[in-house]
Amino acid sequence: MTETTLTPAVVLAATHSTPEVNFDFAAHRLWLKGEAYPENAAAFFRPLIQAVENWLDASPVDAQPIALHVALSYFNSSSTKLLFEFFECLNSFAKRGKRCELHWYYDEEDDISEEFGQELSLDFTSLTVLLKPELNAC
Repeated sequence: MTETTLTPAVVLAATHSTPEVNFDFAAHRLWLKGEAYPENAAAFFRPLIQAVENWLDASPVDAQPIALHVALSYFNSSSTKLLFEFFECLNSFAKRGKRCELHWYYDEEDDISEEFGQELSLDFTSLTVLLKPELNAC
């Protein structure tokens, strides 16, 4: 067994202000789904970012791609800042040779969310950003 398979999953149920989190490290699949407007975005997101950084530090470069799936119907400005930190974390690992994919799900009727996803590919050039017009995809 490798260090990657020993990393416990992070699973958090959605609340009225935080998204569902399902970080299945063994499958290399990370999910954020729902709404993100926690009272303290840093307190919510930084432990998640740290868990991913620790896992990526321990995983080999030639591992299967890391897939971050983000299906947020709403997120506030403080969550946006932390999401950018999260994306930058993955972007940094991608620059070092780890294949990282960002699957951005958006509502087809929400031009702002779609444009936000398009901008992510410009801001985080080492990530493979995949836009998916299916907000409720699993």
